[in-house]
Amino acid sequence: MGEETSREVRFSEVTDGLRFPEGPIALADGSVILVEIAAGLITKVRPDGSKDVIAETGGGPNGAAMGPDGAVYVCNNGGFEWHDRDGLLFPGDQAADYETGSIQRVDIDTGDVTTLYTECGGDHLSGPNDIVFDREGGFWFTDLGKTHGRIKMRGAIHYAKPDGSAIERKVFPLDTPNGIGLSPDEKTLYAADTSSGRLWSWEITAPGQLARDGRGGQVVFGLSGHQLLDSMAVEADGTVSVATIFNGGVTRFAADGSRAEHVPFPDRVTTNICFGGEGLRTAYVTLSSIGKLVKAEWPAPGLPLNFLNK
Repeated sequence: MGEETSREVRFSEVTDGLRFPEGPIALADGSVILVEIAAGLITKVRPDGSKDVIAETGGGPNGAAMGPDGAVYVCNNGGFEWHDRDGLLFPGDQAADYETGSIQRVDIDTGDVTTLYTECGGDHLSGPNDIVFDREGGFWFTDLGKTHGRIKMRGAIHYAKPDGSAIERKVFPLDTPNGIGLSPDEKTLYAADTSSGRLWSWEITAPGQLARDGRGGQVVFGLSGHQLLDSMAVEADGTVSVATIFNGGVTRFAADGSRAEHVPFPDRVTTNICFGGEGLRTAYVTLSSIGKLVKAEWPAPGLPLNFLNK
């Protein structure tokens, strides 16, 4: 693997008091829509740090993305048990009332929540985690799986249509697929595997299609030591920025696997990143165990997202 380095950035707090924030979406007006997994909420954080609840999804809303119709599409993991340790919040096994994971559509104007998918090919979605839309309007999403005592559901990557008409499993099995993203030319699909600390890639041959039917995954980079990978955002030049747990921060992976640069943040459970602001040079980062959203001027601009930054 390539070289691992580090870089400091200056950041400021946008807001606090969030219940395990994830899935940030930066809007043009400087607001950020995010999920609060432990509260089952979709929340809008204004530039001054004030907060408004957009919708109650129930379960465990996780990754989120703006769709082609202006609605927010949410990976709902179905819920966790939660543990408060010295004022820090951590997820555990599946919730006692867990039934299934799902993909939901949230109307951000009315707060209406519609469930689009709960299964694929007769198998329940166990823990949908992160989501990204392609130019055609379809979306890729990861299913991290679930744990319950000694039982662990294996993970997968799916492709689906936002109208609820079609869903296909594209990569299976995976251990703990978490963050997912597309290269600037949309010829490469990336996914971060949490437990192994590895960033994977697959060649996209057509919208929703992978080379060798998804069996051709390649390891881009594997981190040393005990570092877990969470959700991601891609930068304009193709660098893949992935939130990193235990070595709390964001790790910037070169697309060719030649380097990994770690940017530290003050939470061992740093879970996600998105880009906004002028020129997409502002990174918004969720610090989940301490319940904060922070922002920083990033070393490079983010990649415009389909249906959001265009």
